[in-house]
Amino acid sequence: MADSNDYKNLINDIIAKQTLILGPDIVLLKARNVPGLVISSDGKVESIDGDPHEVLHNLINQYIALSGQIVKNILIPVFAKYPDINITIQ
Repeated sequence: MADSNDYKNLINDIIAKQTLILGPDIVLLKARNVPGLVISSDGKVESIDGDPHEVLHNLINQYIALSGQIVKNILIPVFAKYPDINITIQ
């Protein structure tokens, strides 16, 4: 079972990968639009309020809305690093 640190680390990894592709401004803007997710100015998760799995899904959906299949292809290897977190993207 994944704990909150696993979710924070996964979200940090997602933000880092997306920053390489989209740049920090848009990535942080989208992450800060996710209810329950608090991000520092350097792009790290400060806290997750509520269900971390739901917050994770909402973050992924923000990025998929921007760049669709590219996001999916990039995130698959990131998800593999966190086998305790069951995540599927559509």
